[in-house]
Amino acid sequence: QVQLVESGGGLVQAGGSLRLSCAASGNIYHINAMGWYRQAPGKQRELVAAVTSGGSTNYADSVKGRFTISRDNAKNTVYLQMNSLKPEDTAVYYCNADIQKYWYNDANAYWGRGTQVTVSS
Repeated sequence: QVQLVESGGGLVQAGGSLRLSCAASGNIYHINAMGWYRQAPGKQRELVAAVTSGGSTNYADSVKGRFTISRDNAKNTVYLQMNSLKPEDTAVYYCNADIQKYWYNDANAYWGRGTQVTVSS
Protein backbone atom coordinates (compact mmCIF):
# COMPACT_ATOMS: atom_id res chain seq x y z
CA GLN A 1 0.00 0.00 0.00
CA VAL A 2 1.21 3.48 -0.88
CA GLN A 3 0.79 6.40 1.47
CA LEU A 4 1.50 10.10 1.02
CA VAL A 5 1.86 12.27 4.10
CA GLU A 6 1.99 16.06 3.93
CA SER A 7 3.49 18.32 6.55
CA GLY A 8 4.45 21.95 6.99
CA GLY A 9 1.09 23.65 6.76
CA GLY A 10 -0.01 26.21 9.27
CA LEU A 11 -0.77 29.84 9.94
CA VAL A 12 1.28 32.63 8.46
CA GLN A 13 0.91 36.35 7.88
CA ALA A 14 0.75 37.82 4.42
CA GLY A 15 4.24 38.13 3.03
CA GLY A 16 5.49 35.21 5.07
CA SER A 17 6.78 31.82 4.01
CA LEU A 18 6.00 28.17 4.52
CA ARG A 19 7.63 25.00 3.30
CA LEU A 20 5.44 22.00 2.63
CA SER A 21 6.77 18.47 2.48
CA CYS A 22 5.20 15.30 1.20
CA ALA A 23 6.77 11.91 1.75
CA ALA A 24 5.62 8.84 -0.13
CA SER A 25 6.05 5.43 1.43
CA GLY A 26 5.08 1.85 0.77
CA ASN A 27 5.45 -0.24 -2.34
CA ILE A 28 7.21 2.14 -4.72
CA TYR A 29 9.23 1.20 -7.75
CA HIS A 30 9.28 4.59 -9.39
CA ILE A 31 7.60 7.95 -9.00
CA ASN A 32 6.90 9.91 -12.14
CA ALA A 33 5.43 13.34 -11.63
CA MET A 34 4.78 14.77 -8.19
CA GLY A 35 2.78 17.84 -7.50
CA TRP A 36 0.80 20.05 -5.21
CA TYR A 37 -2.85 20.96 -5.59
CA ARG A 38 -4.96 23.21 -3.44
CA GLN A 39 -8.62 23.70 -2.75
CA ALA A 40 -10.22 26.65 -1.05
CA PRO A 41 -13.76 26.48 0.37
CA GLY A 42 -16.34 26.67 -2.38
CA LYS A 43 -13.73 26.52 -5.10
CA GLN A 44 -12.43 23.87 -7.44
CA ARG A 45 -9.22 22.04 -6.75
CA GLU A 46 -6.41 23.51 -8.79
CA LEU A 47 -2.89 22.56 -9.69
CA VAL A 48 -0.33 24.69 -7.89
CA ALA A 49 2.92 23.16 -9.05
CA ALA A 50 4.26 19.92 -10.45
CA VAL A 51 7.66 18.41 -11.07
CA THR A 52 8.56 15.44 -13.24
CA SER A 53 11.12 12.79 -12.43
CA GLY A 54 13.43 14.58 -14.85
CA GLY A 55 13.12 17.86 -13.01
CA SER A 56 10.79 19.77 -15.31
CA THR A 57 8.45 22.05 -13.41
CA ASN A 58 5.10 23.69 -13.98
CA TYR A 59 3.42 26.39 -11.94
CA ALA A 60 0.05 28.01 -11.81
CA ASP A 61 0.26 31.59 -13.01
CA SER A 62 -0.89 32.81 -9.61
CA VAL A 63 2.16 31.39 -7.84
CA LYS A 64 4.90 31.91 -10.39
CA GLY A 65 7.86 33.70 -8.91
CA ARG A 66 6.68 33.00 -5.37
CA PHE A 67 6.55 29.22 -5.04
CA THR A 68 9.24 26.68 -5.82
CA ILE A 69 8.67 22.96 -6.15
CA SER A 70 11.47 20.45 -5.72
CA ARG A 71 11.91 16.77 -5.02
CA ASP A 72 14.31 14.36 -3.41
CA ASN A 73 14.02 11.08 -5.27
CA ALA A 74 16.09 9.17 -2.73
CA LYS A 75 13.59 10.13 -0.05
CA ASN A 76 10.49 9.91 -2.26
CA THR A 77 9.68 13.40 -1.09
CA VAL A 78 8.41 16.52 -2.80
CA TYR A 79 8.61 20.01 -1.35
CA LEU A 80 6.85 23.27 -1.97
CA GLN A 81 8.61 26.40 -0.81
CA MET A 82 6.03 29.15 -0.58
CA ASN A 83 7.24 32.73 -0.28
CA SER A 84 5.44 36.06 -0.32
CA LEU A 85 2.24 34.36 0.72
CA LYS A 86 -1.04 36.09 0.08
CA PRO A 87 -4.46 35.62 1.72
CA GLU A 88 -5.71 34.13 -1.54
CA ASP A 89 -3.22 31.30 -1.08
CA THR A 90 -5.31 30.07 1.83
CA ALA A 91 -6.46 26.54 1.05
CA VAL A 92 -5.98 22.90 1.83
CA TYR A 93 -2.90 21.76 -0.04
CA TYR A 94 -2.83 18.22 -1.34
CA CYS A 95 0.17 16.23 -2.42
CA ASN A 96 -0.13 14.13 -5.54
CA ALA A 97 2.23 11.52 -6.92
CA ASP A 98 2.13 9.33 -10.00
CA ILE A 99 3.55 6.09 -8.64
CA GLN A 100 4.60 2.88 -10.32
CA LYS A 101 4.55 0.04 -7.80
CA TYR A 102 6.38 -2.56 -9.89
CA TRP A 103 8.56 -2.54 -12.97
CA TYR A 104 5.81 -4.23 -14.96
CA ASN A 105 3.02 -1.91 -13.81
CA ASP A 106 1.65 1.35 -15.10
CA ALA A 107 1.67 4.26 -12.70
CA ASN A 108 -1.34 5.34 -10.69
CA ALA A 109 -2.15 8.59 -8.98
CA TYR A 110 -2.02 8.78 -5.21
CA TRP A 111 -3.12 11.60 -2.95
CA GLY A 112 -2.27 12.80 0.48
CA ARG A 113 -4.96 13.81 2.91
CA GLY A 114 -4.06 17.47 2.75
CA THR A 115 -2.54 20.11 4.95
CA GLN A 116 -4.15 23.44 5.78
CA VAL A 117 -2.39 26.65 4.82
CA THR A 118 -3.92 29.82 6.20
CA VAL A 119 -2.57 33.24 5.30
CA SER A 120 -3.84 36.14 7.35
CA SER A 121 -4.07 39.70 6.09
